[in-house]
Amino acid sequence: MDMRELGHSGIKVSPIALGTWAVGGGPWWGATDDDASVAAIHAALDNGVNLVDTAPTYYFGHSEEVVGRALEDRRDKAVLATKCGLPWDGDRGPVWYEQDGKTVRSCVEPASIRRELEQSLRRLRTDYVDLYQIHLPAQPPLLTPVADTMGELMKMKAEGKIRAIGVSNETAAGLAEWSAAGALDSCQNKYSMLVRDAEKEVLPACAANGIAFLGYQPFEQGLLTGKIRMDTPLDPSHFRSTIPWYKPENRARVIAMLDGWADLAEKHRCTTAQLVAAWTAAQPGMTAVLCGARRVKNALENAGAAALVLDASDLARMRADVESLS
Repeated sequence: MDMRELGHSGIKVSPIALGTWAVGGGPWWGATDDDASVAAIHAALDNGVNLVDTAPTYYFGHSEEVVGRALEDRRDKAVLATKCGLPWDGDRGPVWYEQDGKTVRSCVEPASIRRELEQSLRRLRTDYVDLYQIHLPAQPPLLTPVADTMGELMKMKAEGKIRAIGVSNETAAGLAEWSAAGALDSCQNKYSMLVRDAEKEVLPACAANGIAFLGYQPFEQGLLTGKIRMDTPLDPSHFRSTIPWYKPENRARVIAMLDGWADLAEKHRCTTAQLVAAWTAAQPGMTAVLCGARRVKNALENAGAAALVLDASDLARMRADVESLS
């Protein structure tokens, strides 16, 4: 598998990564089978995927706990990424959301992120994190000066508790501020064929400054895998129902586009999901694409996308089709 640089950290990551939001379960994802999730993580690692991304807020530490269990006997095979900045055990910072009797706040005060790191290390069953990311620095606006937060992150790095520093859901202006305060290695923002806002400013800013870009939700909650059809029953209470692309008229257009790539899937002997993941990973400035999986078969399918090499005409054709939807 072709490995890529994680910013200036010296860490190499796979172009297809494993996102574990769904592993946490909870109201966003419903019931989850931890044993199946552990098996999926193992399958990903055994097939060339090395970047595993999680966060404390993926259902109040549950995703981290499952990831920690999965990596306990193979920690050296993984580039482990987690996040901080949305604690639920303090009273500092503005309220972000409330759930299950817990109040999640936005807080990146040095003492708070230090406490969060220690909690994550315990859940993850490790003594260091490869990539530590501020979860939502641009939304809501942080009350702590960036220099203060970055200063604490740099201390953690000097102590060997983290190896690289990143942000998640940040603007180009925010990237410049973080970079001026310390060594910023990555930015994790949403990116899919259907939502390419990052191409306007954030991706170019990352490319210009040697910052790795990690794109999440590349499959738009399953729509871009080709497995969701017009007759697929969808739970109206699921957050998918809030995504405009899931409206019947929009869904039909996306499905028609994906069906139109049947010859490309046959040419590359791959699934639609693999074709979409490979296209996403091939976009300029993209370092790794975070693909979720809670089952072995999905983890294997995602990992297989890293082996696909789409030629320039394939990439151009797919982009033209994608842009025609806008």
